[in-house]
Amino acid sequence: MKQLLFIILLLSSCKTYSQFDINGSFENLDKNREPKGWLVKFSEAQNKAYQISLDSTIKQDGKYSILLEKKGSQSSFGVITHPITQVFEGRTIELKAYLKTEGVSTGYAGLYMRIDDENSKMIAFDNMGTRGVKGTTDWKQYSIKLDYNSEEVKTLYIGGLLSGDGKAWFDNFEIFIDGIPITSNELKKLALAKAKTDTAFINSSKIKDFKLDVQTTNNLIATGQFWGFLKYHHPAISKGDYNWDAELFRLLPTVINAKNNSELSLALEKFLDKLPKPELCKDCKTIANESYEIKPDYGLLFDKKIFKASLLEKLEYIKENRNTGRNYYVIMNPSTSNPIFKNENPYLKMSYSDVGYRILALYRYWAMINYFFPYKDVIGQDWNNVLKKSLPEFVDVKNELDYSKAVLKLIASVNDTHANLWSGSKALNEFKGKYGAPLQAKFIEQKLIITALHTDTIDVKGKLKVGDIITSIQNKDVAELIKEYLPLTAASNYDTQLRDLPNNYFLRSNENSLKIKVERDGKSFEYDLPMGKLMQVYKDPDFEKAEAFRLINENIGYVFPGKYKNAKLREIIKLFANTKGIIIDMRCYPSDFMPFTFGNYIKSSSTPFVKFSIGNPAYPGAFKFSNAINNGEMNHDNYKGKVVIIVNSTSQSQAEYTTMAFQSSPNVKVIGSKTAGADGDVSPIVLPGGLRTMISGIGVFYPDGKPTQRVGVRIDEVIYPTIIGIKEGKDELLEKAIETLNKGW
Repeated sequence: MKQLLFIILLLSSCKTYSQFDINGSFENLDKNREPKGWLVKFSEAQNKAYQISLDSTIKQDGKYSILLEKKGSQSSFGVITHPITQVFEGRTIELKAYLKTEGVSTGYAGLYMRIDDENSKMIAFDNMGTRGVKGTTDWKQYSIKLDYNSEEVKTLYIGGLLSGDGKAWFDNFEIFIDGIPITSNELKKLALAKAKTDTAFINSSKIKDFKLDVQTTNNLIATGQFWGFLKYHHPAISKGDYNWDAELFRLLPTVINAKNNSELSLALEKFLDKLPKPELCKDCKTIANESYEIKPDYGLLFDKKIFKASLLEKLEYIKENRNTGRNYYVIMNPSTSNPIFKNENPYLKMSYSDVGYRILALYRYWAMINYFFPYKDVIGQDWNNVLKKSLPEFVDVKNELDYSKAVLKLIASVNDTHANLWSGSKALNEFKGKYGAPLQAKFIEQKLIITALHTDTIDVKGKLKVGDIITSIQNKDVAELIKEYLPLTAASNYDTQLRDLPNNYFLRSNENSLKIKVERDGKSFEYDLPMGKLMQVYKDPDFEKAEAFRLINENIGYVFPGKYKNAKLREIIKLFANTKGIIIDMRCYPSDFMPFTFGNYIKSSSTPFVKFSIGNPAYPGAFKFSNAINNGEMNHDNYKGKVVIIVNSTSQSQAEYTTMAFQSSPNVKVIGSKTAGADGDVSPIVLPGGLRTMISGIGVFYPDGKPTQRVGVRIDEVIYPTIIGIKEGKDELLEKAIETLNKGW
């Protein structure tokens, strides 16, 4: 795994070449006598560890081969690589090359191939692994093959690697798409979308700063909805004929300067008239007349008070004759049906003072949520009002931190625990703090309680105790801190926000100490808490000491999905054979997929446990239910005892899905507190400045249509830990589970 990750990092920094002549026999050399197109120099450590050279003596084809030879100890493997940005039509890709080895004993030699999408995310990879070549071998041709979805491919990397000691020679690399060599005239190259060729605004939006007033605010709200609607509806945009970001920057100056609704309407209509009129759609009405759980919301787009009749007529025509084929900006994942947002420029070199890019970030995210977020109906507020409320925050900020906070507040407004600002903001990380507290604190009974002390520092353990209440931090009451940071805490419900606040904000600092006020047994004292490595904040003693499975006593078995593996199921079945009950501690994220393995073990028949709501690019903004999915099977050897599942706010996503699968059995009872309320395969999103987030991409519901988003899984008995229990070192939820099984309910 470390080797694979290193290759990924290595290739992500590679310069790419546009040619598709791969110079597979290394005959074409540059002025430095290095094979053109091939990258043979990487980090200093790797260059010292592995010598890469042309060999004119030992070769399989032509004049040269490439020799990889272990020389030093600074790196565990060496590679040669060739990046290719030419994309071909096809479904499979095969790499063939000849390989010869000498003295490879501690590792292996092999070919590798990696495919990235437009966001530099790896979508396919093979480095031969256990199929690699060892020992001393003569020339032999080897092959690796991957799925090749030409609609998603951005960059292909091919190459050879040597792990461990010895020597490896590589020669005569060839690439085949659907069995056809890429040098063949039969193979059709994909034309570069027109959207890719429009680079006028790649470094700047060229939008000058402006002041918001009532009319300008109205103009920009309407324009955001207008721009987002066309992005996902107009056939020409869906084909990639327009760089829709660039078109926004061309439109904005006129919109910003519109003095009234009449001028705004005229500006938008003039802009729209530059697009080709869509052909009549044969199936749009049929699609719209199907049954949906959520139907599109177009906001102000069809408001007669704002837009002229002529513009409304044209927008209505586009709505009725929208794109129903593939969309340049979004497709649905063929295996999971969640949206994949494509061809979104991250603008990594964006200037945070550029107001145009900031408006683009707001519009892009708003449109994605409006048309492809399956839980838009339970956000808790009108999504159109969010656009209005967020606009000043995006227009007025001037630096990276303010921009990141504006984005994070927008993300938090969808109330989805999957939807956080996961990476891309150095300023936000610095704002949160580079040091972490040497303890764990959680909200118990609405108070911030120390639940574990991680440090070995005598002073800390001498001054603080598990069960202490932290009442203030840096002279701010905890209640005040909650109010301050809640808008920046993206989560589906309040329990989960409280879960995340301590680690994300309260227990972090850029100072070497954190002044806290502590209450114990009715008395208060202040303490300068020494800070340390950030990872201390995320330590979880409960996870560290948990076993994957064990017997609590002769009658009760225990399973911790965070460490469970399906490969151990037979062992578990044997161990639990004579028990009367099982406790499944779902206060974690499962390390293996259990619904159809362990789930079948505790069920005697096949019954439904879940159904999904799925979006549709052919009718953006609409979501319909899928058929229910079953788990379990006719199984007379299933577990006959009772099962209690423990959940709380750490039970998220797959943990919630797994709980739903298990509780479809009548022998299962769920106890605990509200779960994270975020289920469904995630869809990544990139925003200007390289900010990365994601959303729950499909809706997850019980078979009867009852929701899980925000509310969490169904709980049979609600129970929270208490401060007294924490002080006494009790796991009250586990004790309740044991009690429940002993009673047999």
